Amino acid sequence: MNEPLLELVGVTVLRGGRRALDGVTLSIPRGENTAVLGPNGAGKSTLLRMLNGEFFPVRGPGVRMRLLGRDRWNVFDVRRQLGVVSHDLQVTHHGWLKGRDVVCSGFFASVGVYRHQGLTDAQRRRATAAAASQGAGDLLERRFDTLSSGEQRRLLLARALVHEPHTLLLDEPATGLDLRAAFGLMERLRALVSAGTTLIIVTHHVDQIPPEVERIVLLKGGGVFADGPKDQVLTSATLSDLFDVGVQLVERDGHFQVLPG
Repeated sequence: MNEPLLELVGVTVLRGGRRALDGVTLSIPRGENTAVLGPNGAGKSTLLRMLNGEFFPVRGPGVRMRLLGRDRWNVFDVRRQLGVVSHDLQVTHHGWLKGRDVVCSGFFASVGVYRHQGLTDAQRRRATAAAASQGAGDLLERRFDTLSSGEQRRLLLARALVHEPHTLLLDEPATGLDLRAAFGLMERLRALVSAGTTLIIVTHHVDQIPPEVERIVLLKGGGVFADGPKDQVLTSATLSDLFDVGVQLVERDGHFQVLPG
């Protein structure tokens, strides 16, 4: 449980010539449900995509990035241990794909399934079980572009779970969802936590943070603005400074919402 999932020391990541992350030092252990919160452009998605092997830090003296306790790793091995769900991934999938192909593509970290990948009957059965577990069993034979955003997100959650990963990476998971779908997603995530799956959620909405999240990392301008236990970091004063606007934080049964300050 205490083994580091991610270790960063002095990490800088450039995107389009801009420092998306700027000298970040951060450690996230395995097994700790964590939310990464911040305004647009803070570096949240860049941090998550580093975990998924899409970005790497600029080399320099003292700079270090370790993932799953390793200085070097196989990207596809990592993707078998970390499931990913994001709005961008949803947009990437071709509308003509059937739900089954969307879920099965999780075995290969691809968009769709291709003949050369050699999908097995055992993998098909696992995909069917993963879809059923997320209430998406009846969506497997339907075209992706005929589904609602909530139904598509359920398929992508099943896609992320086909390897039974120990950690789920969620990038703005409720974007584009209506209230019913957003509440349903929250219930599914909480059930996964109860079953032993760890969540790392990247968002700029505090209402997307499940009660089970123990730690909050705040990013601003590519750096760590605050980091620590939820009850210490998630306050009206800190969020007002983070977003440069006065807010009042409201909590009920472990769920949070913000109002104008």
